[in-house]
Amino acid sequence: MVEFLQGSAAWGCVLTIAAFAVGTFIHKKTGQAWCNPLLIGSILVICILAALDIPYAQYKASAQPVSFLLLPATVSLAVPLYESWEVLRKNWAAILAGIAAGTLTSMGSITLMALCLNMTRAQYATLLPKSVTTAIGMDVATVLGGMAPLASGVIILTGIVGNLLAVGVCRACRITSPMARGVGIGTASHAIGTAKALEMGKTEGAMSSLSIAVAGVLTALIAPLFAGIIG
Repeated sequence: MVEFLQGSAAWGCVLTIAAFAVGTFIHKKTGQAWCNPLLIGSILVICILAALDIPYAQYKASAQPVSFLLLPATVSLAVPLYESWEVLRKNWAAILAGIAAGTLTSMGSITLMALCLNMTRAQYATLLPKSVTTAIGMDVATVLGGMAPLASGVIILTGIVGNLLAVGVCRACRITSPMARGVGIGTASHAIGTAKALEMGKTEGAMSSLSIAVAGVLTALIAPLFAGIIG
């Protein structure tokens, strides 16, 4: 079985899509928020790779076409942003301030945790870009000396947690402004959280989409300054 998979150029793509399809099926059948298709799919892929003793590097190389689709998928989030352009134009200062505050809070909390737990530079650099999209976060982690594969896992987990908790946190904190909810979700939990924001409303989805891009740029610019705190 292992030899067959290794001899197939696209087995990683097939495995990724099949695992996500299973996760989607389970989510629809159960209707439970914690049965997130991405979470279930990731667990299935990990279990299969571990059971068949397939190195992650081989899986990554075979699934590269799926990874490539992440970039155009992220760019396509500009569509709801364009549809809410008037809201952005009138509130750009508040929106940018909210994204900046969220980005600084994310990296500041990781820095505090790293200092408290006496993390190494590699561990710290891996966690630092946890709240930006995978396409940006993995590159930032690599440049700073972190572990890109682990950074990818942390980023995905952050997005899943944001997706699951977004509605509850907004309700508990009495955040009723669609603009504020979108900015908070997108800044904290990137594209996976944005999927939930789009379900909440068009304005939430548009502001969350904008937050992904701006938070990514800010993280790429500011992360090296934070990284210097731990040598």
